[in-house]
Amino acid sequence: MDYITRSAAETELLGERLGKTLTGGEILAYEGNLGMGKTAFTRGLARGLGFNGRVTSPTFTIVNEYEGRIPLFHFDMYRLADEDELFDIGWEDYLARGGVIAVEWSERIPGALPPETRWVRFARGDEDDSRIITIEGGEI
Repeated sequence: MDYITRSAAETELLGERLGKTLTGGEILAYEGNLGMGKTAFTRGLARGLGFNGRVTSPTFTIVNEYEGRIPLFHFDMYRLADEDELFDIGWEDYLARGGVIAVEWSERIPGALPPETRWVRFARGDEDDSRIITIEGGEI
């Protein structure tokens, strides 16, 4: 399903809506260039999962963990050389923990993503500052 957002606040609200529907164990693979709203979407996702603190990009830490009604594990694969590095940091352990996993730069690790992964694609819209966010797996 395609959604259009016109600000970071709207992108966050969309993420929050999705977060409220999740039950744990979901993997969300993000695709989109820099500045497309992936971290804003994740801030909302965390709120929808019951986390009320600060959410930041895990670019340098690889993964940030947020505790809410369901834990959120926010990965950034940009700095990984390959999928082997992901397994070295405990990817399988995160998969087994039952939280929601949000993966930025997921195209760098296609072989590590299970078949049930839901894709979230971010693209620039036709209007200034608008984004088209495509969320696979039905309406939210």
